[in-house]
Amino acid sequence: MRLAFMGSPVFAIAPLQALIEAGHEIACVYSQPPRPAGRGRQERPTPVHVFAAERGIEVRTPKSLRRAEEQERFAALELDAAIVVAYGLILPKPILDAPRLGAFNLHASLLPRWRGAAPIQRAIMAGDRVTGVQVMRMEEGLDTGPVLASVETEIDAEDNASTVHDRLSALGARLLAETLEKVERGEATETPQCEEGVTYAHKITPAETRIDWRRPAREVDAMIRGLAPAPGAWFEFNGARMKALQARLGQGQGSPGEALDDQLLIACGEGAVRLLRVQREGKAPMEADAFLRGQPVLVGTRLA
Repeated sequence: MRLAFMGSPVFAIAPLQALIEAGHEIACVYSQPPRPAGRGRQERPTPVHVFAAERGIEVRTPKSLRRAEEQERFAALELDAAIVVAYGLILPKPILDAPRLGAFNLHASLLPRWRGAAPIQRAIMAGDRVTGVQVMRMEEGLDTGPVLASVETEIDAEDNASTVHDRLSALGARLLAETLEKVERGEATETPQCEEGVTYAHKITPAETRIDWRRPAREVDAMIRGLAPAPGAWFEFNGARMKALQARLGQGQGSPGEALDDQLLIACGEGAVRLLRVQREGKAPMEADAFLRGQPVLVGTRLA
């Protein structure tokens, strides 16, 4: 089929690669515009932009798809379908209606749970035991369309946002390629989403990333894993901000934020977590034992 692929982050690269390998014609890739990044604040294209450009695929980076000129350019591609994977822009009705077969989205949750921008992080932070990826037909609503295919995966106690992200990207790539074959043959079945159980995966805000040690240990652990490696859950120690990048549940009770031993076992509102990997502001990530060799944390120290 003749496709437009619309995606921006690393998550979308494996699905795009799968479509290329399946023999589909990628007429154009749409991605978020380059943005300032790094210490020099130089404009940097998205990972999907770089991937597509290296393969000689045309890349378009409009700031919006609401202008009539952009919609006409899109319609002129004469597409069979549009494929959306973590693109980051709203698709207005003229864009959704332009391809012959419509627009399809690969979404990293089991809809209707975790519609929206941050489904992987939210699932882990909420303590979900299972998540997955689904292919749905796009409508004007936010992730409301009927589902064509899905695959599930368990969220283990050691999983974080990075490990689940990579697993879902790989699973989604295979699922997307298989589903488009059925769409092309007219054999795909579309199942409306349930009206019950809807939750929204709102974008992670900076205000949410500070650890509240008064929360139960299982919630603190889920937060750390859900925000690792980025943006990272953080706390203050000796007046400096530090990220907690890896932890595990521990045994112990004390005042919230109190060090219960000299190996970063930290009391929570209920139970405790042991920090295994941390990152001081402006420094590289470190294993806990390496950090403690340079900066001991004594019993009774309070983290804020």
